[in-house]
Amino acid sequence: MHTILEQGLRELGIAQTVRGQQETRGALLEQFAGAIEQFNDVYGLVSLKNFEALLIRHILDSLSPLAVIAGLPALSIADIGSGAGLPGIPLSICLPDRQWTLIERSGKRAGFLQHSVALLRLENVRVVQGQMEEQRAEHFDLLVFRALHPFSPALLKALFRLLVPGGIIAAYKGRAETIASEMAGLAVLWEALPVKTPFLDEERHLVLIRKDACLK
Repeated sequence: MHTILEQGLRELGIAQTVRGQQETRGALLEQFAGAIEQFNDVYGLVSLKNFEALLIRHILDSLSPLAVIAGLPALSIADIGSGAGLPGIPLSICLPDRQWTLIERSGKRAGFLQHSVALLRLENVRVVQGQMEEQRAEHFDLLVFRALHPFSPALLKALFRLLVPGGIIAAYKGRAETIASEMAGLAVLWEALPVKTPFLDEERHLVLIRKDACLK
């Protein structure tokens, strides 16, 4: 296994073995990163400087809030605008007892996601091609996403529609002051939990918003 991935998983407290999987988490994550690298030019999946940067900025960054997400009462989880499968596929590898849905509007990228799920034999993951607005209402306990649009009343309304009562949005975000500016004026209660991505000297937060926690 690549040293950066091995050390990063250790720093995040992620064990290598998991019940029900023949391969270690590290092996599956490295295989997934290899698939992204192989098909990146064809599908335009991520900004790719080199393989080490891919492991840090995309694989380990997707896993940085794993402890928080693992502690949430959520069995049915959707990755909105999954793109290259980030953060959904790395999270699904490390949380195989949850059911994951990768929602992606691009047919080409959805095809890559199907390929990756089959390649890694992820039985707890399904891929849905289509717009977020087309998905079944009140279906998920938790929504996760990276690199989605800034929060707005319209976006929150669309996301809340997909959540069961009491469901949670978990958004990967950067600097605290940027988050505060983005959330100003939105009639919801929210919290930004700091997370650390190994080998990345940049501010990272996971923003949590509960569907039923709207301000009166």
